[in-house]
Amino acid sequence: MNESNELDSMCGISDDELTERFKKAIQIDNEIKRAIGAPIAGYDKEKKKAYLEYPDGSRKYAE
Repeated sequence: MNESNELDSMCGISDDELTERFKKAIQIDNEIKRAIGAPIAGYDKEKKKAYLEYPDGSRKYAE
């Protein structure tokens, strides 16, 4: 996936690099949420539903 667009050529960031930076930002955000005890959003592939996972491990699914 080495496609280029105008934004990439202006900033010098490839799509792959941008994807990696995005994944890392999500990991950091989740670590911060765990540290402060906030719920973390996730997606259950089996149930095909979004959920919030609380620090005690419980999950509340979206309706």
